[in-house]
Amino acid sequence: QLQLVESGGGLVQPGGSLRLSCTTSEFSLNDFAIGWFRQVPGKEREGVSCISVSGIYTKYADSVKGRFSISRHHASNTVTLQIDRLGPEDTGVYYCAADTTRRTPLLLPGEYEYWGQGTQVTVSS
Repeated sequence: QLQLVESGGGLVQPGGSLRLSCTTSEFSLNDFAIGWFRQVPGKEREGVSCISVSGIYTKYADSVKGRFSISRHHASNTVTLQIDRLGPEDTGVYYCAADTTRRTPLLLPGEYEYWGQGTQVTVSS
């Protein structure tokens, strides 16, 4: 099975920033719509951001608008999620995923076929 690899998570104080990265050696992320999702124990996985194949269209959950930014980095086959002004509510395991069926993605976990193992983000003082 094809897998993506996330990195960049860690422990950060409220108000701090993190940059999460998503990549793979198995295919080009440039050819697929990419989404970022997060999950906390006892709750459903939720979408936070996604980006179209072209990179022109981006979508953000209302709870993260203005604080999260998704970007493509073609030369390194990487999609990043810049997270600013972190709060405790942002704590969770963050996953990236690729949608093989749509060039313009939806922010729904069931629409994505390739996934990573996740990277832990913990926001605590």
